Amino acid sequence: MDLLERDGALADLDALLADTAGGGRIAVVSGEAGAGKSSLAAAFAAMAGPRAWVLWGACDPLLTPRALGPLHDIAREVGGALRERMAAGERSAVFDALLDALDGPRQRRRPVVVMEDLHWADEATLDLVAFLGRRLAVLRVLLVLTYRDDEIGPDHQLRTVLAGLPRTLVRRFPLAPLSVQAVDELARRAGRASSSVYAVTGGNPLLVTEVLAATDSAVPATVRDLVLSRLSALSPQGREAAGFVAVVPSQAEPALLASRGAGVEECLAGGVLSATADGVAYRHELLRRAVEQELSPVRRAALHADVLAQLAARAGVDPARLVHHAHHAGDAAAVLRWAPVAAVRAAGVGANKQAAAHYELALRHAAGAPAVERAELLEAYATVAYLAGQIVEALAARRQALTLREQAGDTVRIGENLRWVSRLSWWRGYTGQARQAGVRAVEVLESIAPGPQLAMAYSNLSQLHMLAGEATAIEWGERAIDLARHFGDLDTEVHALVNVGSTRMARDFARGGAELERVAALAAAAGLDDHATRALANKACQAVEWCDFDVAEDVLDRVLDFAEARDLDGYVRHLLGFRAAMLLARGDWAGARADAEAAMAGRDRPGPSRSTAQVVLGRLRARRGEPDAVDILLDAEGPAYEADEMQFVGPVSTGLAEYHWIAGDPARSAAEARRGYEVAVRVGHAWFAGQLAYWQWRAGEPIPVTELIALPYRLLIEGDWRGAAAEWARRGCAYARAEALSCGDEEATAEALRIVDGLGAVGTARRLRAELRDKGARVPRGPRPATAAHPTGLTARQREVLTLLAEGLSNADIAARLTLSAKTVDHHVSAVLGKLGVPSRGQAAAAARRLGLLAPH
Repeated sequence: MDLLERDGALADLDALLADTAGGGRIAVVSGEAGAGKSSLAAAFAAMAGPRAWVLWGACDPLLTPRALGPLHDIAREVGGALRERMAAGERSAVFDALLDALDGPRQRRRPVVVMEDLHWADEATLDLVAFLGRRLAVLRVLLVLTYRDDEIGPDHQLRTVLAGLPRTLVRRFPLAPLSVQAVDELARRAGRASSSVYAVTGGNPLLVTEVLAATDSAVPATVRDLVLSRLSALSPQGREAAGFVAVVPSQAEPALLASRGAGVEECLAGGVLSATADGVAYRHELLRRAVEQELSPVRRAALHADVLAQLAARAGVDPARLVHHAHHAGDAAAVLRWAPVAAVRAAGVGANKQAAAHYELALRHAAGAPAVERAELLEAYATVAYLAGQIVEALAARRQALTLREQAGDTVRIGENLRWVSRLSWWRGYTGQARQAGVRAVEVLESIAPGPQLAMAYSNLSQLHMLAGEATAIEWGERAIDLARHFGDLDTEVHALVNVGSTRMARDFARGGAELERVAALAAAAGLDDHATRALANKACQAVEWCDFDVAEDVLDRVLDFAEARDLDGYVRHLLGFRAAMLLARGDWAGARADAEAAMAGRDRPGPSRSTAQVVLGRLRARRGEPDAVDILLDAEGPAYEADEMQFVGPVSTGLAEYHWIAGDPARSAAEARRGYEVAVRVGHAWFAGQLAYWQWRAGEPIPVTELIALPYRLLIEGDWRGAAAEWARRGCAYARAEALSCGDEEATAEALRIVDGLGAVGTARRLRAELRDKGARVPRGPRPATAAHPTGLTARQREVLTLLAEGLSNADIAARLTLSAKTVDHHVSAVLGKLGVPSRGQAAAAARRLGLLAPH
């Protein structure tokens, strides 16, 4: 079919390809099934011709998607290191190999990477899209993404990924149905009356094509009718071949079709099937499904069994395909054989959600399996579910496995599962149950000869004590380290080292932070991704809590890149909440809102893990005078106080205290601050103690000044508002500086109002002006509507990067100058371009000069 009414889209795609001379671009092509997304991409690839090196990959409608499905197709075309690393299954190496290929000698032909049908994408593929999107400022490639916009709900992860792409580099191509006039023209060319074609097809290009290709002059009412009319014209051999291909998603390769050659040829000749580069397929998934659904359940299962037998006899077949056909064939034994294999492969490239789905399927078929086999499946499922952030499911699976191990009297496995129940209970917010299960795990394992399991049980208790702010974490951690070294158990040793380093950091920031960096490097080198992430996450989060934002920014950049590349979704959302808190403190309120909303997006997860992000959003809304601020804070309150740990209680108590002060209720503000202050004093947390002492003092309650209270708050409570303001200025915290200045003389208060007005803190400004009126002081007028906060929202580090970028330094040079990793600089450059709203480095430099952003360094 001619691509009528798509000329504009083709021209725009061609222009995007030309624009990649200045950096990468993204084309997002969306539309309903049959809207012509693939046809548009194919026509563009043909039009680009020798100018482009087109790499094509697609997602498959399997029961559980293949991990990195499109990249398997691309690797076959690229070959070399990418294909080798895909076979090895090491995710970060695969991503790096793809970057090397796209930036290699073939750059004389501009790379165009097409990823089709992302509504079926696995987690690792979506992470790859985000990974490439963050590097497009320095990568001259056109990324073409297609998806069905009617098949992704509001919580689909693809929406989050697309929203996170650099907006200045993205061009969207929503494909509308063909007009009545276009359908009339196509009907005229086909020698058909057009009166009923548009009414039946609604202008859907696929349906229009199929209707006009039908030999019968009557217009079928549905896709099903259309397909059945085609099949009725085939011989029994042809119909059998059509049914066989219908149960093979995407395409059937020649090896599967050896016994059906004549039937396949008839289907090709009759237009039922189309030839592809690697086999045969239906022209569209809608047509394949229509044929598949017409098969009787018995016939469909038999065909799936046939495909399964052929695929299982070949080497190198993706186990996800075998699982798909085994399930639909009703072959429980095959599911139990292949689903764990597929799960291990998916987990190997960080597609933990897909790994969990495979294990879940295996468990549904394992009712008659021996108890030991079911326990092993439950334990494996719980592990990947935990890594995917599915805490409720992981905890339930561990408890089931514990019951099975207790029935079998397997002491070692009982202890292991108790330790996991402890860890997962903590994530769920059940800290009391976590401590009980952890103690019981140690008791069970101490009843037998010491082994690695006891070392990890010691380390688990160390972690719980560390999270509770208790110095005893070091004693438990050292016991774990000694025992782990005795057994050569690096996994447990590293886990315990993280706990000890984190506890020491709470008392000696520099020493503990250095220990955590060493442990993170050791863990990463050993492939212990969870431990490496936790080490850096603990350092970053504590740096945020201690208001050491230069350290926090650097570590957050590194650990988020690391966790995102390994599909550690639970960590990513946790860290985004802390980065949002850092950005809020530093005045990048747009960035804080974006990170907080990203941390809260997607599937709701019980427990307190979202509370940091919720508090950021609640405080931001309160300061800006926006509605629903208190509702967000109250939603975080229950899980935080149930967990009874400072990292959760502190932000919630501070957020509620601030909200009620802004709302003009100082008594309620002081009461909320007192609740959290008691916990802060109990665990000796100077910074939360300082924040909560400040809010009690600000509300008019006397508060004893102790050494526990962090310096800027202690200065303010003692009356040295100038010293407090200077300390906050040194830390780059404009809003906190304004809070300190608002406690000073008339000139200082006027400066405080200028700051909060500039930040758009309407609620705070209203409260400060009310206080001035109550004192009978002069109230400075608010800003005119044309006066706005600085629009860029660049962090201090991003301004440094922008200054060096404007001098013409490459990313590698900037990385060397600022002692950062190249990946971190890539991230900053992309963020700078996005915040300035420009597509290239040159335009960023020009915008910086125009806006006066190039500070000396």
